[in-house]
Amino acid sequence: MTVTPAALAASLALALVAAVPLTQAQTAPAAAAAQPAQASQPTQLDAYLDHLKTLRASFLQTLADSQGKEIDRATGRIVVQRPGKFSWEIHPQTAGQAGSGQLLVCDGRNLWFFDRDLGQVTVKPVDAALSATPAMLLSGAVDVRKNFTISPAGDRMGLSWVLVEPHGAEADFREALFGFEKGELKRMILEDKLDQTATVIFDRIELNVPVSAAEVSFTPPKGADVIGTPRK
Repeated sequence: MTVTPAALAASLALALVAAVPLTQAQTAPAAAAAQPAQASQPTQLDAYLDHLKTLRASFLQTLADSQGKEIDRATGRIVVQRPGKFSWEIHPQTAGQAGSGQLLVCDGRNLWFFDRDLGQVTVKPVDAALSATPAMLLSGAVDVRKNFTISPAGDRMGLSWVLVEPHGAEADFREALFGFEKGELKRMILEDKLDQTATVIFDRIELNVPVSAAEVSFTPPKGADVIGTPRK
């Protein structure tokens, strides 16, 4: 399967108006790394997840290469229903690509990835697919403290940051920063194994509102090529 920049960024996510400059974004992990003792302290992310039942938001996402050059820009929508369900839909902003993009849905049993450009659906059981991703963290599919190291990362650019580092080399990302304003999640910055950085900025945020079953479920469209077998 061909992996486009938008698909790569979607696979991080989960896990979302201008991008944070890369040089500024990378200073927070360095500050947190210098203070490992803080890793056991409760953070704003812990408090946020403790009170999160559902989340619905729009977002702008940019993807930068290892030199900080923007290589992709997209808009999208995230829906989370805890525990264990979410959808993440992303559309590139490139002219002439109307109707294209990717959709990632976890229905509590399976993780579905639909690439509209290829007309292809990939499905895996959720416990095999979500080893350690930001989307898994937000959806409450696993024990956060068991699978991630979480530590305060200081204040900058008007936000209070929390650094999230996955346990184990199988994770889809190296580290993630969650930026909060008055306790509300406003931004995520994720660095992948290719030294690419995805910056996600949330807008039109709705917390703990009703979420319909249709928003966090998926049925392959007619004619789509389906790879994998869903768990019943």
